[in-house]
Amino acid sequence: MSTAYTMQTAPKALFDYDKFWASCFEPAPFLPMSRAEMDLLGWDSCDFILVCGDAYIDHPSFVSGIIGRVLEAQGFRVGIIAQPDWTDVEAFRVLGKPNIAWGVTAGNMDSMINRYTADRKIRSDDAYSPDNVPNKRPDRAATVYCQRVREAFPDVPVLLGGIEGSLRRIAHYDYWSDKVRRSILMDSKADLLMYGNGERSIIEVMHRLAKGEKIHEITDVRGTAFIINKHNRASKSQFVEIASNDVDTIGRVDAIINPYVMTEDLEGCDIEKNKNSSLSQYQNFQKEAVANPIIRQADDLAADTQIVQLQPSKAIKHRLPPRELAVIRLPAFEQVANDPVLYAHANRILHLETNPGNARALVQKHGERDVWLNPPPIPLTTEEMDYVFDLPYARLPHPAYKDARFPAFDMIKFSVNIMRGCFGGCTFCSITEHEGRIIQNRSEDSILREVEKIRDTAPGFTGIISDLGGPTANMYRLQCKDPEIEKNCRKPSCVYPGVCQNLHTDHAPLTQLYRKARSLKGIKKILIGSGLRYDLAVLNPEYVKELVQHHVGGYLKIAPEHTETGPLSKMMKPGIGTYDRFKQMFDRFSKEVGKEQYLIPYFIAAHPGTSDYDMMNLAIWLKKNGFRADQVQTFYPSPMATATTMYYTGKNPLAKVARYTEDVDIVKGEKRRRLHKAFLRYHDANNWPMLRDALKEMGRADLIGNSKQHLIPTYQPQGTGEYQSARKKNSSKAGDSVKRTGGQSTSQKAPQKGQILTQHTGLPPREQTDRSSSTNNNQAKKVQSKNAQGRNASNPKQKSSGKKHSNRA
Repeated sequence: MSTAYTMQTAPKALFDYDKFWASCFEPAPFLPMSRAEMDLLGWDSCDFILVCGDAYIDHPSFVSGIIGRVLEAQGFRVGIIAQPDWTDVEAFRVLGKPNIAWGVTAGNMDSMINRYTADRKIRSDDAYSPDNVPNKRPDRAATVYCQRVREAFPDVPVLLGGIEGSLRRIAHYDYWSDKVRRSILMDSKADLLMYGNGERSIIEVMHRLAKGEKIHEITDVRGTAFIINKHNRASKSQFVEIASNDVDTIGRVDAIINPYVMTEDLEGCDIEKNKNSSLSQYQNFQKEAVANPIIRQADDLAADTQIVQLQPSKAIKHRLPPRELAVIRLPAFEQVANDPVLYAHANRILHLETNPGNARALVQKHGERDVWLNPPPIPLTTEEMDYVFDLPYARLPHPAYKDARFPAFDMIKFSVNIMRGCFGGCTFCSITEHEGRIIQNRSEDSILREVEKIRDTAPGFTGIISDLGGPTANMYRLQCKDPEIEKNCRKPSCVYPGVCQNLHTDHAPLTQLYRKARSLKGIKKILIGSGLRYDLAVLNPEYVKELVQHHVGGYLKIAPEHTETGPLSKMMKPGIGTYDRFKQMFDRFSKEVGKEQYLIPYFIAAHPGTSDYDMMNLAIWLKKNGFRADQVQTFYPSPMATATTMYYTGKNPLAKVARYTEDVDIVKGEKRRRLHKAFLRYHDANNWPMLRDALKEMGRADLIGNSKQHLIPTYQPQGTGEYQSARKKNSSKAGDSVKRTGGQSTSQKAPQKGQILTQHTGLPPREQTDRSSSTNNNQAKKVQSKNAQGRNASNPKQKSSGKKHSNRA
């Protein structure tokens, strides 16, 4: 899908660079984390040192593994400082001084989302730390690490990357402090910010630095941002600045051009001629004749008809400069921090400028300084994707961690990432801001090679691949039918409000990949664990049949997110009717092969645009369909997401933003957020008092009663009625990681089988048996119970691999 972009701009392929001299060293079994390891490798120093908020796992789903190996393949000696003690600068000097540059990243997740729940409560675990131990990284880790490495060696360039940097590259609303914060460049003092997938930009910048170019001279790399200063200002002097409200009108805030001046009169008008730079303000405008469609020469008119000749006005039309030489001036930080409408407008402009084929540079003033954002990076070609994923990853945590367990690694160690990007455009998701909406695919051969490598080398592999997927399960090789249309498109989604007629939706390549993978020797089953876009799947019955009959391990997760039009329109998600169509197909194909399988629908509470009545109707739908949510996803405002802009401003940036435009219903305050969560967990007796009061206030007391047709009963079981979050009830106390670490329990006894609902599905827990001996029929029997038909639930834990960054709570 990226062919049009790569041909247009002709970026240098990742594998076409001349390697740095240190390529004479053999690839390291693991990138070094200590001087002792450097000595064993024969290194006297590192060329690049990456400081990361996650533990170091040498796997392409983790940032330290993929960036480290990509730079190693270019000939650079790369060291890793993982989860250093940020209170001691000496922790940042353990590998010595890097010869070329520092790299800094908070890790696979934004550090604030990693550490805090959607209710701003501190989490008691960290899936990216050894043995799930929390508090191994600071708040705003990227900023803290940048400041520390600058303190350790002030004269070494600092390159900031990762999702925390991507989501905070301009002024952004910060949910945890409930205010607009400056670009992360201003607080971190990094020399260069790399946003999005960073392989292309990090390779180019490192080679240019290695050749002696100064960091302040590197201002033309796509996918980078920096602060304009006296050293690099001249490099942008050829750009023509465009006010953001010329791109998307919100009402003029800049100087208004005199509407009464005719361009042909400028030379002869003493008033206009005497104004300061009077002609320069019109230099980007051209004359355009206005056609008169009322009287035409061919009209048959009466002989006595008198025609009044009207001279058409020479209208002034704005002529924009070439896109490659244009920069859009966003409202300044001080403006967006004090005016929600301008904030919503700036966010809308940012999202309009995300297509690598037509995006322009952006600039935003912070005080007296400007933050400059170059256009997004060019997507990787299939050959480049294969190059990145075929590097010699150990696919294991660093040996320094010994026998420690990593929940994030456990989830993906037997999975294969087949693509990047997502064109769904869900407003609560951060994939577009980070990976973009252009799908970047690996080749079939590369994917199958990785499956075989897992089979042959992965410790504990039982023959079951847990996932062939990515940010979305079924966008592999989906692309625009016309590269020129794709290059010029500015839509935020290819599937909302309906599937675009220009989108190629054939799932045949993915179906073929599934069949080839499951036919490999030693592979017993290929499961699909990534979230499915069922609105695309229903267009391909053959794919749905292959998926349901061969690649579902009893449960399949999909994300309708809601049932009501109001919130769905603000999420940019399809209507619930599409879910019903998919469920019919799912049930039919399961029945054909005699399997009892279940859909796991995800729903979000308290999303912008959701009314109390919307949540009530969702609860009615859940009860009617027999669903009982065990845990609840509450909307989590991640930086820069469109839904976060709605949350902060009360405006809808999906449409043109103005002070008189639509106000969005925002769910704020603990009481109302609790109510929306309670509707999702209507079956929990602790929520019944709150729901009774709410239903009476809403005029729906008819839903209170003791029959099956009522939503909640009139009675209250003894010992219930006090609110307690589902997360708290289903989590161990802080510091008590018995289930994760195998230690001795300090809390209640483990419940017996069948007495609790599982965290992920709401279904009875499965037996812990050898999966290699399980079949689909056996798994169906394990979930058989009186609650099985539809007791499904959303999982608030987001997928913890590097291939998805939706930041959902």
